[in-house]
Amino acid sequence: MNHLLTIGQLAAYAGVTIKAVRVYHGKGLLPEPPRDSSGYRRYGAEHAIQLVKIKTLVDAGVPLARIKDVLGAGPDRFAAAIDEIDASLRRRAEEIRRTRQRIAHLRSGDRLFVSEEVAGYLDVLREIGVSERSVLLERDLWVLLSSAAPDQAAAWIADKLDAIADPEFRALNLAYDAAFDWSPDDPRLPALADRTRRWLAGRDGGAEAAMPDDDSMARLAAATAGASSPALLRIAELIKSYGDARSRR
Repeated sequence: MNHLLTIGQLAAYAGVTIKAVRVYHGKGLLPEPPRDSSGYRRYGAEHAIQLVKIKTLVDAGVPLARIKDVLGAGPDRFAAAIDEIDASLRRRAEEIRRTRQRIAHLRSGDRLFVSEEVAGYLDVLREIGVSERSVLLERDLWVLLSSAAPDQAAAWIADKLDAIADPEFRALNLAYDAAFDWSPDDPRLPALADRTRRWLAGRDGGAEAAMPDDDSMARLAAATAGASSPALLRIAELIKSYGDARSRR
């Protein structure tokens, strides 16, 4: 008479699934009664009490691997075990909070990799019609610059944000975007390079002065752009050649 419940009735009584009961059997948390003459396992009050305890601990966040020790512990050890588990849960909660923060940053797109100022500049490029391909190349160059020379990069982005209000600078960005897939031998490149040089000269050296002094960094940035667009690399070479020629005069 003490063993009246089927496994389904026991699970329903405790508010768990039959599968969960079988998992607890497998882990040695809940004794598994022998089968009766009809071939069914019959559970009694002691099983129901044990299952309710297990469920309570599971709902509280106690890992299954710790439940057996907790259930068999004396009062002092039980309190200590609960404190350990609570500390572990707090660490997990903090990890989850940091993970959610990272996910939120991922939603913010460019802002995961660059400063708010650079991300704002990239947004303006998108607004004026620069292609996503060129915007992402620009972003990657900023990742390099910000890592190698953060102070100078901060000065340069301030200058860029000021320049982007200039219609000619906006037009140059669109022209560079259009030239992305041109051949490095395209006859239109020298004119675009000269146009850029004239615009830079009119900026009183602002944009050029803020470029990082580290020559290796400059070469790395140029190589990154050149690997994506030989035409853009050729424009940079032409602009540099104009400057070298002027310095020899």
